[in-house]
Amino acid sequence: MSDDGPAPAGGPPATVAAGAAVGNAPQTNGHDITNQNGVQEKPIITKSHFDPQVSDLGVSLSRPLSRKSSIDLEDYFAGPRDMDGHSKLPYFIRMHGSVMPRMIVPILCIAGWACMITAIHKRVTPLGVSTLLLTVLGFVVGLSLSFRSSTAYERYSEGRKTWCTLLIHSRNLARYIWVHVGEREGRKKEDLLQKITAMNMVLAFAVSVKHRLRFEPYAHYPDLNGLVNHLDTYAKAAHKPVNVEDPKKTIWKAVGERLGLPFAISNPRKRIKRADKPLGNLPMEIQSYLSSYLEEVVATGQMKSTVIQSQYMNALVGLTDTAGNAERVLTTPLPIGYNILISQVVLLYVYLLPFQLLNQLEWLTIPGTIAAAYIILGIATIGDELENPFGNDVNDLPLDGYCSELSKEIDTLMSTPAPKFGEHLDGSTNTNLPLWPLSNKEYGSWKDRSEIDIRAALRSKVIASKGQDIPV
Repeated sequence: MSDDGPAPAGGPPATVAAGAAVGNAPQTNGHDITNQNGVQEKPIITKSHFDPQVSDLGVSLSRPLSRKSSIDLEDYFAGPRDMDGHSKLPYFIRMHGSVMPRMIVPILCIAGWACMITAIHKRVTPLGVSTLLLTVLGFVVGLSLSFRSSTAYERYSEGRKTWCTLLIHSRNLARYIWVHVGEREGRKKEDLLQKITAMNMVLAFAVSVKHRLRFEPYAHYPDLNGLVNHLDTYAKAAHKPVNVEDPKKTIWKAVGERLGLPFAISNPRKRIKRADKPLGNLPMEIQSYLSSYLEEVVATGQMKSTVIQSQYMNALVGLTDTAGNAERVLTTPLPIGYNILISQVVLLYVYLLPFQLLNQLEWLTIPGTIAAAYIILGIATIGDELENPFGNDVNDLPLDGYCSELSKEIDTLMSTPAPKFGEHLDGSTNTNLPLWPLSNKEYGSWKDRSEIDIRAALRSKVIASKGQDIPV
């Protein structure tokens, strides 16, 4: 493979000559190829043949965006969940994705409370009350949980919509750059490397938005550093070696985080508050570089179509809008007054439940209370977990997976030069069947016929689509 061939990160393309065969490959001089007749031709890069042998890469071909599979217990209860994973277990016995770990402590407390109330009722003095309170409080609790669940899922759904829109604009922008930005004669290598850099910045924008939504304001993260380290950004200037070190946690804090105990969970904005230099807005700074790239390619004549220039800017505007919508979802949670009241109503109902079950269930009040508490607290806990869909909980949106998929798509787009439509009309394989399924004749056969015949065949396709016989 020649040194000036396109070599995007994550999977370099191969340069394969047309008609090359094993044991009879054409000779290359680093730029052109020489066929069997001694005529020099430009190398043809196809998607069906790749040469994985690339020298002097410096590092192995790995994907820092991809999530590594693990069977560690800590990773099993961490998130977000891998959407490519598949479990054959029925839902009712699955643990990965369940809120059970966060409910262990509340359920144990309620179980102890139910045991104490039942023992006092049976051994000391009756404590049973009328079940009328069940009906009144049950209606209020059901209404509260319904409101909590609906608002939480609405935020989750809105977060998914914003990321879907962001990926759509990123794909469009990547296509505009790769297909519609030309490479000048005499500067093909430089222009190609500029295009690759711009494509990497499209990916970097999505990755930086992901980190920003997780209150990770710097640019040293493994999935981002290689994409933006050459840029002059505030996030890079504010970075300190101490940011790379993982904070040490006591066993109690680690266990408390896994169990969802509030006193063990740190403030996610701690990194931002402790910064001693301006952090800037990394996604916005990346966009400024993408805008300046458009300015350059227009000035040099590499992008001549004003329509594409307008679409390029519209894609950048769309990226700004979707990033802003995602931040709106993140920074506009359910008002704290609602959260406090719903939590108090749920706990009040659960802790009063044993008194209302004693007269009918007696000792069965204990398992009955635990079962009811599991259902009620489970719904409330899921609503709490979904309120921020961009975090690292198991049920949060798999932003790492979205960024990894975008990386693969951009690598796929860059793996071959921008296609020329005319080169694929009349290929040597005769696979272009323009009038299919009406006719199996290839493009060359129809090219030799008159325009009247072609238009008549097009009218015949309409008749054939209605199931009518076509006169010969």
